[in-house]
Amino acid sequence: MDIGGVRLSGRLICHTAEEADAVRRHLARHIELTLAEPGCLRFEITSLGGGRAWSVEELFIDEAAFRAHQHRMADSDWGRATAGLERRYRITGLSSD
Repeated sequence: MDIGGVRLSGRLICHTAEEADAVRRHLARHIELTLAEPGCLRFEITSLGGGRAWSVEELFIDEAAFRAHQHRMADSDWGRATAGLERRYRITGLSSD
C-alpha cells in the first residue's frame, strides 16, 4: 500500500575513517531528533558491513515536513559534521517529480 508522502532512500558513503567516526558520533542524536519531527513517518539509518556506508530510508507525510527536516538537519551538529559526505539518494514525492 502506497501512503504517498516524500520518500528518500539510498546510501551515505564515508571515504575515510574520520568521516565514519563523525557519523557514528552524531547518528543516535540525529535519529532521535528526526523521529521527533512533525510529519516524520519513518527514519532509519543502518550500517552496511564495513563501517563506511549506511543505508538511509526516510518517509515524511508531505513535502512541507520533508523540507522542514532538511532545513533543521542542515543547521544541526549532524548536518555540519556530515556536510561533505557522499550521498547517493533517490527522492520521490516532491512537487517537482
